[in-house]
Amino acid sequence: MRDNRVVTSATARPRTPAHSVPPRLIATDLDGTLLRDDKSVSERTVAALAAAETAGIEVFFVTGRPARWMDVVSDHVHGHGLAICANGAAVVDLHGGPGAHRFAKVRALAAPNALEVVELLRAAAPGTSFAVDRTGGVHHEPHYPPLRMDPAVSVAPVEKLLAGDSGGADQPILKVLAHHPDLTPDAFLALARAAAGDRAEITRSSPTALLEISAPGVTKAGTLALCCAERGISPAEVVAFGDMPNDVEMLTWAGSSYAMGNAHPDVIAAASGRTVANNDDGVAVVIERIVAERLSRGAD
Repeated sequence: MRDNRVVTSATARPRTPAHSVPPRLIATDLDGTLLRDDKSVSERTVAALAAAETAGIEVFFVTGRPARWMDVVSDHVHGHGLAICANGAAVVDLHGGPGAHRFAKVRALAAPNALEVVELLRAAAPGTSFAVDRTGGVHHEPHYPPLRMDPAVSVAPVEKLLAGDSGGADQPILKVLAHHPDLTPDAFLALARAAAGDRAEITRSSPTALLEISAPGVTKAGTLALCCAERGISPAEVVAFGDMPNDVEMLTWAGSSYAMGNAHPDVIAAASGRTVANNDDGVAVVIERIVAERLSRGAD
């Protein structure tokens, strides 16, 4: 199975969009973007994030990860301490530290809506298996590939997992995950979007044929827009970074945006700029330039 991403930084041609308005907020994806491939945050990136906050630029982590996977960056939040998780389905306060994250906002997927989409995908792509990601953990079908980082709370057919009397039914559904063993990632995404129509938001961030299904209208961009509106920040004052299809709406919405050197072709097409790959600290490279420009203006 081959992922259709551009994976060599040698082929990346950095493009720098003009920041017509001084940035007030940086929104960055994590995996494949801020994090290196070994899931670490480099010393250079840690320093760049701190420099941005010191310069008065807020930083938001905007990720497909669930809140329980945010320990990798919980030591690097400043100021507000908020992160957008599960592709916009949750805003999480990371101030409590590892294992103590608080949900500040949840944009849940209704169980009947989820079940309708599941039935449509089963018909369109036989062999699909499903997982249900709730605020308290993940539940999946017997044939769904188990997640090493995230043991299942329960294992059962998805119809039972979505039933009103299932274990965890009192916990909001953040997203449903759909895996196919044979289809290519982009083919599965196109097929699922055509089958589901406007009943859900369907995207992907994995190099495998794993789709992420959220409530209609719930995207990284939509929840980021809500957080920015609460702060009086316009899209023109936002700089965003990403590498995979679940970042496209956010990169299109932001006034300035950067595709990583390792980004999917759709991301490169959506972004107004391009930086080097995640393993080369592409986010830090741009943040350092933004901070230097701000300090230069302040000195004038």
